Amino acid sequence: MAHMALTVGFDLDMTLIDSRPGIRACYQALSERTGTYIDADLAVTRLGPPLAEELINWFPAEEVAAVADLYREMYPTIAIAATPALTGAREAIAAVREAGGRAIVVTAKYEPNAKLHLAHLRIEPDAVIGDLWAEQKAEALREHDAGVYVGDHVGDVRGARAAGALSVAVATGPCPPDELRAAGADVVLTDLTEFPRWLSDYRPARA
Repeated sequence: MAHMALTVGFDLDMTLIDSRPGIRACYQALSERTGTYIDADLAVTRLGPPLAEELINWFPAEEVAAVADLYREMYPTIAIAATPALTGAREAIAAVREAGGRAIVVTAKYEPNAKLHLAHLRIEPDAVIGDLWAEQKAEALREHDAGVYVGDHVGDVRGARAAGALSVAVATGPCPPDELRAAGADVVLTDLTEFPRWLSDYRPARA
């Protein structure tokens, strides 16, 4: 099946990693540092969009860029060690490799911090592209000729569709299965533990 080599893109937060504990801790530390109230428990229920879209709920617009820089600076020492891989994440990457394909990560997260997460968890994709959200993800997916994009958010579905890639959604993030289907997901899985079997069925179907 070498001639069928497939590139599969994966989102990061709530697709490959459970970033809620680390992000919650980072928001709490940011609140203490700035003296500004942030409901960290609420913030981690709506992960996916860029950081600025969350910060605008808590800080004046003119302060968001500077606060975002501060958050990203604090993030490595607070959030990386606190963040586990989601069940099935390593196996999903391995399944792509075992099928002769390439696995890439395309995420809205600040790229250096995304790479720190993956290195800490010993998850080694073929490429990591950060700072892209929703339809912007199509840029990287097209550049790497990704035929499939796996994500947990309706923004990930939109990115896959904009790239002409098959949208595989996992219901491990803030968007329930019905919302993912309504957004246009081609496949909805409960979590990544279902991905290797789906991939093994998908590739023979392509052949």
